[in-house]
Amino acid sequence: MNNIPKVKIGIVGVSRDCFPAELTIRRRKALVDAYAAKYDAADIYECPITIIESEIDMKNALKDIKEKGCNALCVYLGNFGPEISETMLIQQFDGPAMLCAAAEEDYESVTTAGRGDAYCGVLNASYNMALRNIKAYIPEYPVGDAGDCADMVHDFVPIARAVVGIKNLKIISFGPRPLNFFACNAPIKQLYNLGVEIEENSELDLFESFNKHADDPRIPDVVKDMEAELGAGNNKPQVLPKLAQYELTLLDWVEGHKGSKEFVAIAGKCWPAFQTQFGFVPCYVNSRLTGRGIPVSCEVDIYGCLSEYIGTAVSDDIVTLLDINNSVPKCMYEDSIKGKFDYTLTDTFMGFHCGNTCSKKLASCSMQHQAIMARALPIEVTNGTLEGDIAPGPITFYRLQSTADNILRAYVAQGEVLPVATRSFGGIGVFAIKDMGRFYRHVLIEKNFPHHGAVAFGHFGKALFEVFKYLGVEMEELGYNQPASLPYPTENPFK
Repeated sequence: MNNIPKVKIGIVGVSRDCFPAELTIRRRKALVDAYAAKYDAADIYECPITIIESEIDMKNALKDIKEKGCNALCVYLGNFGPEISETMLIQQFDGPAMLCAAAEEDYESVTTAGRGDAYCGVLNASYNMALRNIKAYIPEYPVGDAGDCADMVHDFVPIARAVVGIKNLKIISFGPRPLNFFACNAPIKQLYNLGVEIEENSELDLFESFNKHADDPRIPDVVKDMEAELGAGNNKPQVLPKLAQYELTLLDWVEGHKGSKEFVAIAGKCWPAFQTQFGFVPCYVNSRLTGRGIPVSCEVDIYGCLSEYIGTAVSDDIVTLLDINNSVPKCMYEDSIKGKFDYTLTDTFMGFHCGNTCSKKLASCSMQHQAIMARALPIEVTNGTLEGDIAPGPITFYRLQSTADNILRAYVAQGEVLPVATRSFGGIGVFAIKDMGRFYRHVLIEKNFPHHGAVAFGHFGKALFEVFKYLGVEMEELGYNQPASLPYPTENPFK
């Protein structure tokens, strides 16, 4: 993925002055060695400056990790730690931070000379962070030996990558949203609160730029690349030059409009006038850009676009945006799911969109026309969808959303795409999520989420949940598919 940051985590050891600094130094080195043995050593940098009850030490450590190009921070309590200077470091570091601490390793470590008491120090650190109104990622159990802490730091990598990416993201939209489509309308205030810049353009601006790309000499090469990708599924070769022209339009717009930001995502419009004026639908081009790490959402879904970008950063992989679309017929459930997979009928649904999912995430693909639009328009102006069943495998369905009254709200649910033929059209799959029926009613409906959900291809719920917490989503606004043993507040106990 070329549109997400490379994370480098500065590991800074801290030590209370009444504890031996050598304890922190030794444990910090063991953590770094353990990380290098298990993961990519380029992810981390060992700061040689140990903070010992000193704001000057803190300043020196801060200067060192910034000079070494660190864009994320791990404060490592090798012993109890200096709660003032260690939290000042988090406060003054301009980037995501985490906190973890050393466990006592052996019998020697609980003697007078060897005990570090970092277990206790985390409590004071968290209290001091609250006093300073700062946040840091704290693992579920933040105390461990070198190997444990190396795992914690590695868990922080995708979280930090998403947070750094968001702070350096510009969303480019082409709108306004389609008529009678309030679902994707949301205030942009929370984007600014998150550090995201947004550039809102009209569909006419895009159309003008598209026309200026007519006869672009790069078009034939893009067409060849499309032909190679589609292979036997190239059912609409006549539309490829127009799609290539549109792809170049978007890519040139991205390069010309990044401005002060490093990363870009697009919220595009695709109906009702798009197809009659451009002469095609943009779904396939959207899938190709998303496949390169530049998410393109449908129907000017700005928070869907942001959600896709977050998933791209967390997973370091291609994502998609789908309608939480239709129920699975009972006959399909009985024939293809029941007795073969451990899901009830209401655990299943179909996720669909017209044709925006990258070919690499489809079991097979072909270029088609947009069947829904073709009910009212000539087929020739609806060509451009990439259709096929989504490849089976683990997924995470999720979304970050601002409500109409500017409250950040999110959900995360892990599940899978089942190896069941959909017998349908578009980019579509049979999805299964445990307790989906209850989640659908008491999170998606109850919390007024729009019908678009972002999909990451793998189980990334742990990291996404922490990203949403880090971004400031309150726990009562962060939904997930709770088991039946844990009822939702709005769930009727007398059913």
